[in-house]
Amino acid sequence: MRGLVVKSTGSWYQVLGEDQHMYDCRIKGKFRIKGIKTTNPIAVGDWVQFEIESSQDTAVITALEPRKNYIIRKSVNLSKQTQIIGANLDQAILVVTLASPPTSLGFIDRFLVTAEAYDVPAVLVFNKLDLFSEEGLEILEEYKSMYESIGYPCYAVSAVEGTNIDQIKALLKDKVTLVSGHSGVGKSTLINAIVPEANLKTGDISNWSDKGKHTTTFAEMIHLPFGGKLIDTPGIRELGIVNIEKQELCHFFPEMRARLNQCKFNNCVHINEPGCVVIEAVEEGLISPTRYDSYVSMYYNEDNRN
Repeated sequence: MRGLVVKSTGSWYQVLGEDQHMYDCRIKGKFRIKGIKTTNPIAVGDWVQFEIESSQDTAVITALEPRKNYIIRKSVNLSKQTQIIGANLDQAILVVTLASPPTSLGFIDRFLVTAEAYDVPAVLVFNKLDLFSEEGLEILEEYKSMYESIGYPCYAVSAVEGTNIDQIKALLKDKVTLVSGHSGVGKSTLINAIVPEANLKTGDISNWSDKGKHTTTFAEMIHLPFGGKLIDTPGIRELGIVNIEKQELCHFFPEMRARLNQCKFNNCVHINEPGCVVIEAVEEGLISPTRYDSYVSMYYNEDNRN
């Protein structure tokens, strides 16, 4: 039977069969030796083939269908291993905040590079609009302008007050969307504002670290009443770049990619070479210095995950 993976709890998966029944499935042993190097060979959003066991209560996943795309990250506890956090996506939303807790531009850029590398359209949603001062609103406009100018749609919302939630609903309608972000950015609160019946747990910001407490433990797909599917993921404290060669990195910055074939040297890495149009664009204000700093940081230290 064919089915869609809607929840992953590590060793067990909930699969919605084409017969619209939910099945608790485990993986056939051979799955783990087929060269799949991620900690989870199956992810939420995957389409799989499975066989119902004789007890009728459980089933075994026997095959994974080819993926359209996916988002991957380094495992938190196993730095050399990776984890797929969602598959077969129409888009990925990164929920960010300028304060309480602040989302660094480096974190945003690493997420965007990952989305580019794995062919997933990305959107930025700035939450906690209700907490913004006048100065904060000015910074927000600067951030939005910077990212929108290179092709990333940006939205500003208050999940607590319901501000602009209809814009996000329109964005999600009839699409499969992964929602990610730092712990504490209000991801669960945002999802509850979009789908009140989801009734996700929400957590406070811890006073001593200004970082959120994890409230989503496992990735889970939520069916939207107005059409579409949303994949809720555990909050990410760190995000490392996965399986991207240094010489390929510039291809995943759209503002750099548009200029690559104009450099003097065809093996230019855009850091200190003469005749580099990327460096010239930074100096002329055509490429954001913070974006360029993110590129250099990733180039020299792909394990930089602050």
